[in-house]
Order: sequence, then structure tokens, then C-alpha cells
Amino acid sequence: MKRKYVDHYSNFDINEFNKFFDGDINNSINAAVECCDRYADSDKIALYWEGVNGEEEAITFKKLKDETSRLANFLVAQGVKPGEVISGLLPRTPELLYTILGAWKAGVIYQPLFTAFGPKAIEQRLNSSQAKIVFTDDTNRSKLEQLPMKPKKCVMVRSIDYKLADDDFDFRKVMAEQSVDFTPVMKKGEDTFCLLSTSGTTGLPKAVPVPLFALSSFKQYMDLAVDLKQTDRFWNLADPGWAYGLYYSVIGPLVNGNALLFYEGGFSTKSTIRVIQKYKITNLAGSPTAFRLLIGNGEEVSKAIKGQLRVVSSAGEPLNPEVINWFKNKLDVVINDHYGQTETGMTVNNHHELEHIIKPGSMGYAMPGYKVVILDENGKIAPPNTPGVIAIDIANSPIMWFKGYLKTETPAISNGFYTTGDTAEQTEDGRITYVGRNDDVITSSGYRIGPFDVESVLLEHPCVLETAVIGIPDLERTEIVKAFVVLNKGFEATIELKEELSLFVKKGLAAHAYPRKIEFIDELPKTPSGKVQRFLLKSREA
Repeated sequence: MKRKYVDHYSNFDINEFNKFFDGDINNSINAAVECCDRYADSDKIALYWEGVNGEEEAITFKKLKDETSRLANFLVAQGVKPGEVISGLLPRTPELLYTILGAWKAGVIYQPLFTAFGPKAIEQRLNSSQAKIVFTDDTNRSKLEQLPMKPKKCVMVRSIDYKLADDDFDFRKVMAEQSVDFTPVMKKGEDTFCLLSTSGTTGLPKAVPVPLFALSSFKQYMDLAVDLKQTDRFWNLADPGWAYGLYYSVIGPLVNGNALLFYEGGFSTKSTIRVIQKYKITNLAGSPTAFRLLIGNGEEVSKAIKGQLRVVSSAGEPLNPEVINWFKNKLDVVINDHYGQTETGMTVNNHHELEHIIKPGSMGYAMPGYKVVILDENGKIAPPNTPGVIAIDIANSPIMWFKGYLKTETPAISNGFYTTGDTAEQTEDGRITYVGRNDDVITSSGYRIGPFDVESVLLEHPCVLETAVIGIPDLERTEIVKAFVVLNKGFEATIELKEELSLFVKKGLAAHAYPRKIEFIDELPKTPSGKVQRFLLKSREA
């Protein structure tokens, strides 16, 4: 039976909640102990791994404890000290998990590097972290060749034809040389254990230090929003090179003693169905982009996995009503929308575990431990149902962990609030509905138009696979709405179809909000994590 949201929110006690952890989260804690060692006395599985060529392995918490101790010993042998940084540029393999938890065990900060990054993106992140060692594989090693900084490299060699550079370490060889005995380095809750970067949807990425007391927030999300049970088989489609993947495909399940799943192959409808069936997945998380691709192959997906999934969670971008209805009608499962940022983790959710109103198109309610408000243009709390910026009341959010960017000013933290840059409305009972990024909201003839509303209607048309909406300058109306549309297979880009889509929005949404211009494109510009980069579309129109 679900717990009542109102009761759980008002009665949340951070001190009681933190008694879950093995260590003292404020004064003496180690993330590897919390995510691994405390569960290593049994044969429980920590990781299900399936490789790109079909290899597979089920790794227990006991083996994970041994391997992460080996890696920690290697770091010490190389002179890496607690509080320094190592980076992981590795695919979703067991070695990636050993690297992450091995760093934490040694009191070292872990920085993820997404494997789709090119040299420039890697250079930006290594400049901020000054990582002592980069752990990578033979496929990605060449990206480090021309970088101005020269950290040590430890390479996981997979190809028999690969020749290791003279000054590189062989990952498997050095691991085999290390002892499985290691005493975890205890840290304070305020100490950094991860160094993330913002996704770059609005400009260059900024470094985000993640302190150990963020573990409370990550666990709260898994408990209440994802509703992760010990009986669940969990799969988060997000890559650990990004915040949602590292926070909630690695830390979240492990801190609860659940297994995580690393599937190294590429995303496709067929592979997703197969993995869900093979590993008996009951609890699934991912992004709207991935879920819309599943919808594109509707009947195949529905026949294969209908009724298998217990709950589904979506994050990264607003979840369109079209996706919600499809999961309910075709897969017989509830998919809930969740909202957060790299800087905060998830903060506003339609919680699977809690009883509250769930309205399609709404982000939901503040997660217990956060006080989320809407601020007007003067920085004051806005009246109910009035658009404004989403903000976190820091003093009244005991689970809030973000203190500011690394070596960079953080104007978003001011007057006791962290402002997200996202625009939303909040009802009297606290339910929050997304409007758009502050710089994405369109002002046309005095109306404020949220791109998400227009996109949601367009996605209901059978010809539309993906869409992104922006405002472009107009002398008469200040801005007009322009939609970039990726068509489904079988539809042809014609003037008549443009007119049909404009009329479709005009009738389905509002006469002032329809796209007066439509451009058909092959694909939308996105970050490697799948978020649409509207600022690039805007720059095309400048």
C-alpha cells in the first residue's frame, strides 16, 4: 500500500533517515562501504553485465569488494591521495564499476567521462579536475593522445592486436598484482566523492562537486520515486558517464543492496526487449527520447513485454502525455515523470511509492527533504498557478547538497535559494507543472508560450517522431513559434504537411501558440545524454 505523500513529506526527519547508512554520514563514511562492502557477506549479485559481443557475467558483492580493493591498492601505489581525482573513460563493463568504487574506497574523487566524448569535451573536463590517472580502454585511448595535460593512463586492453604504449598501465595486469585487502578511507559528509559536469544544454559545462551526504538524496529518490524493492530487477538505461546514470544506475541501486545492470550494446528496440525479457526486468528507468523510440515500434514492444514491468520512471526531459498514455494502454504499466538536475539530483517527482495526485504533463511534487518553490521575476515566491523559476529553499531542504560549482561563481545560489533556470507553475497543494527553460519560453504578442506544450501536441500527430520548438524574432509579435520536426518513416516533407501540423496545434492547443514556421530536419541537435540543445537551433536563426 502506498504511503500518503502529505504525511511523509511533513514528517520527514533527516537524522532518522540517515540511520540507514553503515557509517556516520556527517563525520565518518565511505561510499564503497555503503554501496558494496556492507553487502559482501552473502552471495547477492551486485552487477549483471552483458558485453557488446554477448559475453556475460553476474558479479557478487563479495567479488566487487575484492576487485575494488585491488583498484584502491593500485591508486595508493601510484601516489594518488585522498581528495585527488581519477577519471573513467570506459564503456559499461565490470572494470568501470571497479574503477568507480575503487576510487571511493581509497577516498579518491571519481570523475566520469562519457565514451562518446571527443578530445575537446574530455579536455574541458580534465582541465577542471586535474585527474591523476585516466582509466580507459583500447577503443578510447587515442582520444587522450593530443591533450595538453598528461595524466597517467591505465588501459583495459580487449583487442589482441592492440599495442600498449610504453608508459601506459595494463588494467588487468596491475589489478592481478594487487592485494584484496584494503581498509576503506573514511571521509566526512561534506567531502567530495564525485565530480560531474553540467550537460551543456545552455553553454560550456561547469564542474559540479558531489559530496558524500548526497547519498541521502540518491537513496530517497530510489525509495520514493523509483520505488525500488528488494524483489525488483532494475535497469536504468542512462549511461554512467552522466549524472542520471551515475547517481541512479550505479549509486542508487547499490546503496540499497540491489543489483544493477550494465548492457554494453547499443540502444535499439530489439535489444531493449531482449534484455528486459532475459534479465526479468520489473523496474525500468530512462529518458523520453529512448521511450519514444520504443513507441515507434509499438506492436512489437507490446506483444513482447506487456505486463512484465511493474513501474517505469522517466527523467532528463519532460514526459509528453503521448508517452504516458502509450505505456498505460500498450504495456499495462505506469510511467511517471521525474525532474532534477546534475546540481541537485532529482527534486520533483511523480512518486511511484507515494499517494498523491498524478496529472499527465505535471512534474509532480517536491521530494521529501526538499522545499521547492516558484519565484517571480523579483525573486519573491510567486502566487499559485503563476509561471516563475523553479527554486529550492536551501534552509528548508535538509537533503539539498549542492554548494556551488568548482572554481566558478554560482549566481544561481542567492538569497537563500538555488534557482534552476527552469520555468514552471505550482498549484496551491504543491503540484508543479513544467513550462520550459527561462531562456526557452517564447513571448509572442504578449503571450508566454511554453515550448513543451507545443511539442506535446505535435508529438500526438502520427507523422512526428521528434520535435523541438523555439521562438524566433519577429518585428510585429516580438517572437513567433518555430518547430523543428523529425518525421516518422513513411511521411514526406511537404508544404501541405507543414500547414496540417500548424492547424493541428492551433486546434489542439491555442490559436496564439501554433508554429507559424516549421522546418523538417533529419535529427535534432542533442547532448550525448540525449537532451535537446535548443540553443543551437536558436543560433541557426540568429
